Amino acid sequence: MRRRSFVRGLTVTTAATGLGLTAGHGQAAAGPGHAAAGAGAQGQAARDTLPPAAWRDVPVPAGEPAALLSAIAAAGPDLAWAVGEEARSGSVSGRPLARTWDGSAWRPTDVSHLAFAGSLRNVAAAPAALAGAAGAVAAWAVGYDRAGADHLLAWDGTTWREHDFPGRGESGTELWAVTVAPDGTVRVSGTRDGASRVLRSDDAAGTRWSWSPPLPTEDGSAPSLWNVHVDRAGATWVSGGVLVARYDDRSWHVLPELLGLRLSVTDLLPVAPDDIWLTGHDYGAGGPPGKPPGVVLRHYDGTAWTDVDAPFSVGSLGAIAADAAGRPAVIAGWDFWDGTSAHYLRWDGTAWTSERGPAATEGVTPVMSALAPIPGTAGFWSAGTTAQSPFPPAQARIERYG
Repeated sequence: MRRRSFVRGLTVTTAATGLGLTAGHGQAAAGPGHAAAGAGAQGQAARDTLPPAAWRDVPVPAGEPAALLSAIAAAGPDLAWAVGEEARSGSVSGRPLARTWDGSAWRPTDVSHLAFAGSLRNVAAAPAALAGAAGAVAAWAVGYDRAGADHLLAWDGTTWREHDFPGRGESGTELWAVTVAPDGTVRVSGTRDGASRVLRSDDAAGTRWSWSPPLPTEDGSAPSLWNVHVDRAGATWVSGGVLVARYDDRSWHVLPELLGLRLSVTDLLPVAPDDIWLTGHDYGAGGPPGKPPGVVLRHYDGTAWTDVDAPFSVGSLGAIAADAAGRPAVIAGWDFWDGTSAHYLRWDGTAWTSERGPAATEGVTPVMSALAPIPGTAGFWSAGTTAQSPFPPAQARIERYG
């Protein structure tokens, strides 16, 4: 069954989940090996003494509400892409939405020629070193069609165009997320012939494609692989459900199962096989109407997963991004207790510390679900939406650091 989500797995609607108050902020974050922090006055004091924000709100052309951006990627300071959907109503997808940064402003990207109802799920940029290389595609995206087909899209310099791949248009073939390796080859996490797999291109032009062997699962299930990344050694990492796995173009290695009662993994950062970061949220064991999720931040050291303290404990962490050297840098989050601005986490080498986004206007709750480094700078893009619920008048939102 296809899973439909709002903001990469976080459905925070008062109608569906009935948000309520259950816990407070935690203490300042500590490194791997520390348990989640407590709540109460210490959390409030931490919130009141946060460092000045370096993030700013960047205008983005409005879409038809409800509008949201689910992914963002950058080729450099003068070129970036954001994708998502508009005209969404609760669990019913609307139409694909795309925006392009030209170095001075975000511009609408006409994708009406795609002619399908649904959403653009994910986007990835090719390495800056490949810019201008013959045949190389600058960026890739994947989309979901409400009619049941999934789409692989390539950037043609002006807009997004359909790109062929094995299994295109066939029942049971799904594309969930896309990334580009340092050598320009493309990896897409998906489902094919009843199994979770990775679709790989042989070159930067997407000339030839092949599917990996099935991802092995104990119960034979095919989890939706919402996240795909390539580490600096060229191995592909995926996550879906409570599973994280690595594919090295020869075989699969599945990490220890993630523990959680109603866990949603929003993003993954594979620094090295023994240095993996994971973000998300967990609703826990039932609870009263209105119960919000708890923040999930975990680290894998090559042997086991460990819960890591976050500066706040109720809400969600939506995305994690690395710096130019591939080290953990920034996490984007939604703080249930203070939704007046996005709550970012910054890695200082030993701990995650708080960093707030710009204050939003009245009635706006920034829920940022995507991050992307800006090549050639120390900056980052962040993308999401302006409300907790996928109903009008929610609009697309973009923030920038640096």
